[in-house]
Amino acid sequence: MAGIFKAYDIRGTYPDQVNEEIAFQVGYWYRDLLDEEDLARGPVVVVSRDMRAHSESLAGALKAGLRARGIAVLDIRLADTPMNYFAIGHLGASGGIQVTASHNPAKYNGFKMSRRDAIPVSRDTGIARLEELVRASTVSSGLPPEAGEERRDVFAAYSDHVIGHLEASEPRLKVAADAANGMGTTYRPILDRMNIELVPLFFELDGSFPNHEANPLKPENLVDLEAAVRREGCDFGVAFDGDGDRAMFIDETGRAIPADKITGLLAPRFIRSQPGAPIVYDLRSSWSTKEAIEEAGGRAVRERVGHSFMKATMRKLDSPFGGELAGHFYYRSNYTADSSLITVVQILNELRERGQRLSELVAPLFRYSATGEINFRVDDKEAMIRRLAELFSDGEIDYLDGITVQYADWWFNVRPSNTEPLLRLVLEARTPELMEAKKVRLLEVLGDPV
Repeated sequence: MAGIFKAYDIRGTYPDQVNEEIAFQVGYWYRDLLDEEDLARGPVVVVSRDMRAHSESLAGALKAGLRARGIAVLDIRLADTPMNYFAIGHLGASGGIQVTASHNPAKYNGFKMSRRDAIPVSRDTGIARLEELVRASTVSSGLPPEAGEERRDVFAAYSDHVIGHLEASEPRLKVAADAANGMGTTYRPILDRMNIELVPLFFELDGSFPNHEANPLKPENLVDLEAAVRREGCDFGVAFDGDGDRAMFIDETGRAIPADKITGLLAPRFIRSQPGAPIVYDLRSSWSTKEAIEEAGGRAVRERVGHSFMKATMRKLDSPFGGELAGHFYYRSNYTADSSLITVVQILNELRERGQRLSELVAPLFRYSATGEINFRVDDKEAMIRRLAELFSDGEIDYLDGITVQYADWWFNVRPSNTEPLLRLVLEARTPELMEAKKVRLLEVLGDPV
């Protein structure tokens, strides 16, 4: 079980790292992560699973563990992670657990956990404690149930919830969507309600991901979608990740749009209805994202990377919207949880109301030149961050997440990955030439990318 208890979830290869015994123990000890307010809602927990070959078996063992500890189960069966979040709030549950390994390859599986109202469980708020309990456990997986199980169907309510964000239904637009054989496949009936001509790619559930990895952050996984947008003359394209909580967008020219530009594009919609609203963005985002929020009259709130941090800050500030470079977009109207489908709806709203092409709408946000995220294997991450602080001590430095150094005409962030043994670099400058020059300088320090 070494290394499976991560920053935001439990994840590892099946069956050597994650298996039915681990699933039972996670379910059994999950109760210790719930507070009195959570438990007062039952205790009852929503359980769902993705399409991987071993997800159903793991879900069964997980439910047995929950029930053996006196927690009733509401099983919504096959579902994307955002539907698990929705079901927790919609059904008034104590919490929820999704069996999934997100965008990871087929041999992986794991668990994403939440408390009431889809409050995330992270390493700081429960996963570390759960690891201790599971490691020390002598509880037998053969314990009998002390609570019941009920199947619930929330798809119709979930569909209505998503479509409830649609503000403009005309004109009919043409949209290519790549489900990557993941849980985005289940979105077809909801997409059909958006008055779009859908060009579907890989809409067959297959946990072996036969066409390409279900990770839209990798450019090679967008090639089919980019080609389809150009070939079919689509207004835009969207790529979903394996469990459906992230989305990346392609404009009508077939160009991928970084997610921070989507945050900058959509933020003014929320500020118009709530003047001065705080909009939360992660610190890897472009200067243009912050500027777009402030130009619309909002308050730009910079946060460290990770959905648990983003959601906590949004809840604290009562923020209506937030976005991350990784393709997570968060909505107060959605239990302050991420939703790729609601983001598709908001893009449709924007295109229909403004009557412009997507490339035209995001063009003002491409005012700087950025590297995107570059990964490095570094043995001593803390020592490297100290070295960067010394080498770039003439810049404005903060340590919100790793190290960020800002100058008048460029900036960079280097932070340890929360999910992999890597350091990640993001760099942006006012000109392409300056960006390339500073990138070379950072590579001299950090070494060769992986």
